Amino acid sequence: MTLADTARERVTAWLHATPDDTVLNWLFGAMLLGTVSVLGFDYWEMSQAPEQQAAIEPSGDPSQPGTAKPSDKPLAPSRTGGDKRVGPLRVSDKMLGQAMTFELVGDGRLIAAGTITPGIADTFAAEIEKRGSYVKTVVLHSPGGSVQDALRMGKLIRERNFNTEVESGKYCASSCPLVFAGGVERRAGEKAAIGVHQVFAAPGSVTAGNGMDSAQRISAQCQKYLRDMGVDLAVWVHAMETPKDELFYFKPDELLSLKLATQGGKAAPAKKA
Repeated sequence: MTLADTARERVTAWLHATPDDTVLNWLFGAMLLGTVSVLGFDYWEMSQAPEQQAAIEPSGDPSQPGTAKPSDKPLAPSRTGGDKRVGPLRVSDKMLGQAMTFELVGDGRLIAAGTITPGIADTFAAEIEKRGSYVKTVVLHSPGGSVQDALRMGKLIRERNFNTEVESGKYCASSCPLVFAGGVERRAGEKAAIGVHQVFAAPGSVTAGNGMDSAQRISAQCQKYLRDMGVDLAVWVHAMETPKDELFYFKPDELLSLKLATQGGKAAPAKKA
């Protein structure tokens, strides 16, 4: 007799000798244990997902292609196009839902964290006017926002010969990579999440024709800007191919090959002075 036959006989004997209520309770407990195990495994898989995953909420304005909405609900990324990463981005840092703030820390690093709200480029310019002589690197942590403000910030960064950086584990999404592109030297941390998507017209605020014209005009401005910054225009192709409610995430080698980043790898996090 095999081990399997012996086990089968013992189970059969136990079922015959055990009251039905006890058997049902045992089966229910086993099912419950199995369900908990599956949920636990799913949670473990989500906790192991890349740090650059977050939920995107489009702004509905062509000058604001979309900003990440802080969310406590983890969302796994969808994958399309082979090894290209396209999917939602989960932002657990609630400060990213607030207007961008600026803080000068040690080693000439200016931390720019939060949403690029309309008019924030003026605040940034005032900050540079006040502390620009101390600034060497603009460190970004942003879900994006206003394209026009991002372009202005990036141009000012290049005019002042500042470097830019996205630290490992931090975000730079939607229009934020335009600011990042302004750096003379551009460092992307080992696990930095840098992603883009298409611009679009505000629904209902303009006619379909004018909305398309506006989006095309802004797209042309972004392409010219990226070219002037020395970035491969394939970056913008990825943006235009990606729906407004998703992000195309650049892998570390893509950031370098497309010249969006000039340096990669580990970098020490910014420390307060």
